[in-house]
Amino acid sequence: MTAAAIDSHHLNELLGSSSPPQVIDVRSPGEFETTHIAGTLNVPTDLLQQHRDELVAHLTRDVVLVCHSGQRAMKAQESLRTSGFDHARVLVGGVSAWEAAGFTVNRGRQRWGLERQVRLVAGSIVMTSVLSSIAAPRLKWIAAAIGGGLTVASLTNTCAMGMALAKLPYNSSATPDARTVISQLAGSSVERKGQLTGQLD
Repeated sequence: MTAAAIDSHHLNELLGSSSPPQVIDVRSPGEFETTHIAGTLNVPTDLLQQHRDELVAHLTRDVVLVCHSGQRAMKAQESLRTSGFDHARVLVGGVSAWEAAGFTVNRGRQRWGLERQVRLVAGSIVMTSVLSSIAAPRLKWIAAAIGGGLTVASLTNTCAMGMALAKLPYNSSATPDARTVISQLAGSSVERKGQLTGQLD
């Protein structure tokens, strides 16, 4: 385990301590609504990237970034580092590992996670184009294009298909805006300062 990462058991201990970290879930609002760790603040990756400097200005304590498996959280961590915030750790294995460890989550309307949706769509397109290429050989290049896209997604740690799927009605949910998120972070900062003052008194 590196200083830039944290496992589920350690996070659970910290959340029960007198100085809990700020947990930020960078998944889409739909995924967050489906399953999330209690007390987590939803800041989707695209929102975090667009307003990272404003958000960083209100991050006054250690942060743990969470997504489904850890990949998007690592991307968010890199984004925060470019704005000079080095106190963000990634939950290893994401919400999946948290649940697997037996820790509780808040549940809402159930839907497939974005990464699972990407696997379904990409796999279906590849299988269909390969089978169809028996009659129309040129269709095999569709499968090649999907394979190339997945390779690029892996190398760049981005996923155009995932971002597109996140905008579908199936994945829709109340999307947090920057002002609301910053307000929540500011309120959290005030509460934290009050706790520290109480401890010092």
